[in-house]
Formats: sequence, structure tokens, C-alpha cells
Amino acid sequence: MTIRIRSAEDRRREIQENAARLGIDEAFISDLVETFYAHVRAHPLLGPVFEGEIGDHWSPHLATMKDFWSSVAMNTGRYSGKPFPAHMKLTGITPAHFNIWLALFRLTLEDLTSNPETVDYFMDRANRIARSFQLGMFELGS
Repeated sequence: MTIRIRSAEDRRREIQENAARLGIDEAFISDLVETFYAHVRAHPLLGPVFEGEIGDHWSPHLATMKDFWSSVAMNTGRYSGKPFPAHMKLTGITPAHFNIWLALFRLTLEDLTSNPETVDYFMDRANRIARSFQLGMFELGS
């Protein structure tokens, strides 16, 4: 019996091939981020939170989010920041904010693709990220 250990490069290639099969490319990521954050900005609960933090700096934030989702969905390595500290400093955030964020994210995905597998691919990652943030923001601090 031969055990084959996959290299990081093999794993990256597999992720990128799967993303391509699902129709995920840089153009899709860009549309997703632009459309999603337009919904966020218009939302009565989420909009003020983001506006209070981002203000007039939406272009750099959107560019960062495109790098983030490119790295998450396609393993491009374009994002190497630390998103958790930025979220920890936010005040007044509750688990309800995360539920709304996730619902808007799903609706945006469903509007942009007719492939339920693509929606599931992103939502799996978004749910893991949200759970991780919520554990850090609400569970560890209590």
C-alpha cells in the first residue's frame, strides 16, 4: 500500500480547478463583492455599522474583500491580512448581525449564479468564517 501525500501545490491546484468548474473566477468574485456590499450598505441594520467603520473608504475595503474572497474561494493567496482584530473592535454587534449578513450573502449568491453547488461552496466557507468570528466575539469573551 502506497500512501501519497499531497503537496500544498497539489491542494491549491485542486481547489482552483474545483472553483473553475463551479464558475468561480476573479470576475465572479468582483461581482459578488460589489453586489453584496451594495446590499449591505442599503440594509437598515448592517448599513450603519459598515458606514461607521468604513465611511469614505469603500474602494479600498472592496478591493480587500475581493482579495479575501479570491483567497478563500480560489486559494490565490492574494489576502494575507488578519480580519478578526478589525471585527473585535466593533461595538454593538450581535449574533443577529451575522445571521443577516449570511442571509444577504446567500441571496446575493443566488442572484448571481443558478448553480446551487456554487452557492453551497461559498456558504460553507461563509458559515465557517461567521462561526469563528462569533466564537471569538461572543463566546470567548463571556
